[in-house]
Amino acid sequence: MQTGRLAVLLAVSSALVALPAQAETLRDALVMAYNTSPALKAAQADLRATDENVVINEAQGLPRVDVTANHIEFVKTSPNSFTAPERRFQIGPDLQIPIYSGGATRNAIKASKGRVDAGQADLRGTEGGVFLQVVAAYMDVLRTEALVALNTNQVEVLTVNLEATRDRFQIGELTRTDVAQSESRLAQARGNLMAAQSNLIGARETYIQLVGKAPGDLETPPPLPGLPDTVGDAVVIALENNPDLIAAKARAKAAGFESEVAGSGRLPTVSGFASYDYADYFGTLGGPIAADLLQTERTANVGVQVTIPIFQGGLPAARQRQAFARETAALETVVAVERDVIRETRAAYAYWQAANAIIKSAEAAVEAAELSLEGVRAENSIGNRSILDVLNAEQELVLAQSQLVTATRDAYVAGFSLLTFMGRAEARDLNLDMGGPLYDPQLNYERVRGQVFDWQRDPEPAATTVSTVDIPAPDASIAPDSESPVNPESLESE
Repeated sequence: MQTGRLAVLLAVSSALVALPAQAETLRDALVMAYNTSPALKAAQADLRATDENVVINEAQGLPRVDVTANHIEFVKTSPNSFTAPERRFQIGPDLQIPIYSGGATRNAIKASKGRVDAGQADLRGTEGGVFLQVVAAYMDVLRTEALVALNTNQVEVLTVNLEATRDRFQIGELTRTDVAQSESRLAQARGNLMAAQSNLIGARETYIQLVGKAPGDLETPPPLPGLPDTVGDAVVIALENNPDLIAAKARAKAAGFESEVAGSGRLPTVSGFASYDYADYFGTLGGPIAADLLQTERTANVGVQVTIPIFQGGLPAARQRQAFARETAALETVVAVERDVIRETRAAYAYWQAANAIIKSAEAAVEAAELSLEGVRAENSIGNRSILDVLNAEQELVLAQSQLVTATRDAYVAGFSLLTFMGRAEARDLNLDMGGPLYDPQLNYERVRGQVFDWQRDPEPAATTVSTVDIPAPDASIAPDSESPVNPESLESE
């Protein structure tokens, strides 16, 4: 299935204004995180800073104009100078035109463009990482809500069971041991419920941190399409699209250009210059013969300057050796990242497959545990089974149900993690266009390119995301009549 199918499945229709009681979808959570995540906004700002390196390096190859003005009071002059002035005011523009820099400017621009490419890939990786965290948080809320519901139901069942056991003890059908066993299991169930409620509060806090709002009535997420048929397919796609690997390759390419920049220090440089100066001596030039001299003057000159390095103490060689070492490190990093991508993709595929297998086993276990509990209760009613047998059967059912809920969460997160490593879980893959257009890093790159006005400024820096300090602390309450919010069918890939 193509990646675009994920956008269709995640595009669950929702009202323009969300009502408090309205169900919240995974798409809603991802859109909210995309628009409010501090990590994502910071990564976008870092990339804008990287864009400016291209402009900075391009400026090194452009003409430069300076105006210099000075006023000098000659407090003490040489006694052998009879025409020295007492004061002078001078002003004039100077023009410097770089002509040839040994390729330093050209290669520095190429290197900075490579860094921009790497930064754009890093931003993709940040988006995928944020979305994976949101998906995990979303599924954790659903999982812990389901576990709280299971444990709440178990406490209610064991409470009724304890009351019935006490009644039967009063009429002599059961022993005090049976009552103690029922009391023990109820106490354990209450402890499990408190632990589940604590975990639910923690999951909701994580959701608030990542999404920027408290979770509402979360819907079961849609199936994950675009998942590969084999681990080999997953690795091939990841090696082509993984943003971390793309960024590493771009940095290695940029490091190659930076090696050329370092080597250019051995080559001559050529620049042109022109200047115009105006000087005023305020009638003090010439001393006793000042009347015979002009007290103002205008001069101009143009020329070409060639600088040929002869000896620099080994500085260019050291810089190039340093650059070569960094380029080698960048090339080795590409191989290391490639290894990581292969490992992570294969591991995510294995986790996804294993979790799906566990789901099938857990479904069978739940079905068998339900039949077993029904039979044990019937046999207990006629005296063929003890209370302990009933309690054990109830516990086995809860454990099987908990395993099913956990495996369902794990499979969905592992599947989305696999999409992330394959480079197919970013904003454009998910069609997250709700609330405005997606951030396009290329637009800022094109905006700043060619800007040569020195006084061009962006708005003052300010955080665009908001704090969660005003969001009330979540509790562990769940809808009393809600069904298990995690559905194993949502994991099936079309």
